[in-house]
Amino acid sequence: MRSTQPPGQLGPTQELLATLSSASLSLTAQRTQRQRPDGERLWTLELHQKERLLARWEAVSGFASSQSLDRRWSPGNGAPLPSGLYSLGLPEAWGDDIWFTLTPRFETTRSGLGIHGCNPGSGCVCLPDRATLVALANWAKAVPIQTLTVLN
Repeated sequence: MRSTQPPGQLGPTQELLATLSSASLSLTAQRTQRQRPDGERLWTLELHQKERLLARWEAVSGFASSQSLDRRWSPGNGAPLPSGLYSLGLPEAWGDDIWFTLTPRFETTRSGLGIHGCNPGSGCVCLPDRATLVALANWAKAVPIQTLTVLN
């Protein structure tokens, strides 16, 4: 039986890294129409090299009650991340969590944005599964991932 998971779902392996070209990797996030049982709207976080999908993880951003709020306004409305391009920092220990700083490359009053483990979502990209967060951190340590593009 063939696995439907992308090859780098659990993080990079030496064999997978050996097959990558010199082209940079891209990280994207997009909202879906799906919801978790608790009402949180699901997002998809994907890692690609050109058209090749390396990993796809479920995420959340924003609280269930904040999905329609202004995504570029701050402080603290808990809305999902606004669409656009972000610089992605390297993974850092953050207590028992892992934190990736996200710096918007567009005008917004939002600040303190990142990717981290959290449940339910906040105004960041939240990976509710620790194994997913570790897999993303291992990718970021193995190969440069410099940006995140929020598509919608």
